[in-house]
Formats: sequence, structure tokens, C-alpha cells
Amino acid sequence: MRLLITFAALFLSIVLLQLSSGAIAPLDVLSGLRLGFDNTQIGLLGSAQFLGFFIGCFWAPRLMGSIGHSRTFAAFAAAGAIGAIAHGLSNDPWHWAVMRIMTGLCVAGCYTVIEAWMQAKVTNDTRGRVMGVYRVVDIASSSAAQLLIGVLEPASYVSYNILAILCCACLLPLTLSTSRQPETPPAPRLRPLETARVSPLGVAGVVVAGLTSSSFRMVGPIYGDQLGLDAKQIGYWLATVLIGGAVAQIPVGYIADKFDRRWVLIGLSIFSILVCASIARLSSNDLTLVFAGAALFGIATYPIFSVSAAHANDFTDPGKMVEVNASLMFFYGVGAIFSPLLSSSLINVYGPSALFAFIAVAHCILVLFSASRMLARPTRTERTRYAWIPRTSFTVGRLRRRRRMIDGDAGDNNQ
Repeated sequence: MRLLITFAALFLSIVLLQLSSGAIAPLDVLSGLRLGFDNTQIGLLGSAQFLGFFIGCFWAPRLMGSIGHSRTFAAFAAAGAIGAIAHGLSNDPWHWAVMRIMTGLCVAGCYTVIEAWMQAKVTNDTRGRVMGVYRVVDIASSSAAQLLIGVLEPASYVSYNILAILCCACLLPLTLSTSRQPETPPAPRLRPLETARVSPLGVAGVVVAGLTSSSFRMVGPIYGDQLGLDAKQIGYWLATVLIGGAVAQIPVGYIADKFDRRWVLIGLSIFSILVCASIARLSSNDLTLVFAGAALFGIATYPIFSVSAAHANDFTDPGKMVEVNASLMFFYGVGAIFSPLLSSSLINVYGPSALFAFIAVAHCILVLFSASRMLARPTRTERTRYAWIPRTSFTVGRLRRRRRMIDGDAGDNNQ
């Protein structure tokens, strides 16, 4: 209990931050549709947010070293508040895209500070409990954020004002905390080419996870709208996907620790293809099937990032795991930047079902690549333990560091 009280301020900041930043994406979709944005312009907004996220992941560790944790958090939270409230200044989609870059900066910067702060306070004995609570807080607040769009009026200055207030409020718990500000940790080095050499399949898996997650979360509301769902139903639909993904982590983690993780990736991808094919044929006439499809989509797609990361860590020296996990987040961001714009453009041309066709094709490629890697070399018998990794910042790898014994003859770390 004392441990949780110690981190209460950080967790409350996470809740308020997620309620603000997590709701702005679906609200922008519904607002853009009301204002006459085409699907490609709406997809641009999602890509812009991940561009901001990408920049923030690089910038935040260096800014912490210059001005400290609290001031860095305040600067990025201010960027998020400005990005929300400034939507009302113009109805131009390019203006909104710039504001979404501000939101992406806010998410990456604030999570980097929070995770660095947590890392400085945890010990090997408390790391598991802290990470467990952190994941529950993150997924619960992210799911709640999707439900907000059921009560926020699209294209309303008041709605964006509320999200800006929530973003400002996330400053209060952390900046008023009496906990001593930790020393600034060194920024993890990014060696993406080295990571791709160590585990090509791990990199491919996280890229597909980025393509899938960002295209669904940023463009999925277009599909829901064209399916005939109202704003509240779209919010429940998005939240159902997140909850399904969270529930799947435990059984998938158990399976991934027992069997060859490449077979697990193949199984998840085939499941994803089948689910996407089924969802593309749904209509809003049976809401039970719509929400069942959403839950299955989350179960099939959301564990892929963590399975891919665990597979990459199997071939990584313990001292380089933080660097490898940071590089995996880099590749996730690369996939996430381009997919909303691409998937929304496909919807413009081929209709709403093109979103799930796009995701299915990405998983078909992952199946084929996984099979080719199985022919390239055997899996490792000495493996890291599976962990559900939040896709929040390059520094998250520090929170989940685990030591493992390396066989004396494990000199070949290439896959």
C-alpha cells in the first residue's frame, strides 16, 4: 500500500493525460466528418499525432537533462493543452494536423518523464507490482477516454476546451508531489539497424503492430460512422477493442513463454486475418456481432507487439535490452506514422471495409515473413519472460528490465 501511495501522483497524472489525449483522436474524426473533411484529411490528423510522438520520444530525454523532470513534464503538457484548445481557431485540416503534432509531443514527452521517474524509484523487488498497476491504470484510463466521445459534442469549442482542462489538470499531481525529483537517466541509444540485424522478425512484428494499432485507433471511427454507429456506440466499440487486447495478454503471454514465439505470431496473424475478413462484412443491424468483432480484433492484434518484443529480447544480450526495446519503439512509430494516412486514403477509394483489408494484408505479410524466419534458424531455448509492454516512450524498456542467464556458447545473436 505504501508503494502505491508513493506512485499515486504519477498514476493520477497518467489518468488525466490519457483522458485528454486518448479522447482527442476519435473526437477529431467525428468533428472532421461533421465539418466536411474527407477521409484522407482525417487520416492526416492521425499520422500527424504519431509524427509528434516520434519527435517527442527523441526530444524529451534530452530536455529532462537540461531543465529537469517537472519542468519538462510541464512543457509537454502545455503543448498538449494548446493542441486541444487551438482546434477552435480554424477549421482547416492542416491547422488541425499541426495541433495533433502538439498532442503527440505531449504524449511522448509526458510518458517519458513519468516512466523515467518511476524507473528511478522502483527496485527489483517492487518492479513487477509497479508495472502491473501501471498497465491497469493506463488501459483503464485509455478505455475511459474512448467513452468520453459519447458525451462530447463534435466540432464544439467546449468539447476541446474540456480536453484542454484535463490536460492542464495532469500537471497538478506530478508538479505538486513532495517526492524528490530523481536524477536524469541517460537517454537510451537508438541503433535500429543493429536491432533489425539481431531480430528481423521482432522488427517486422512491431512495424505491423504500429500499422494495425494506429490505423484502427485513428481511422477506425470513420468505419464506425459509416457502419451507422452513433458517437456513444463508437466510443464503446473502441473501448471494447482495448479491453479485448488487455484481456488477451495473460493467455497469450503464457503460450508465448511455452512455445516457439514465431508460431504464436503466425497464429495471432492468421486469427487477425480471419477477424478482419469477418468485420469487413458486418452491418450495424446486429450490435452484438459488431462488439464481438471488436473484442476479437483486440484479442488478435494487440498482443503482437509484446510477443515480437519478447522474441527480439530472446536474441539480445541483457546489457543491450533497453537499447533494443527503444529501437523497437522506433520501428513501431515508423509504422504508426504512415498507416492512418494510407488506410484513410484506401477508404476514400474502396470504402470503409478497406481499413480491415489493409490490416489483413499487413498480417499476411507477417505470416509469410515469420515462416521464412523459421527456415532461417531455430528458436532460442533460453528465453526472456513475456511482458505486456505499454507503447508509450523509448524509455519504457527501463521499467521492465529482467536479468537472464546467457549460455556460454550463445555467441550468435543474429536472427
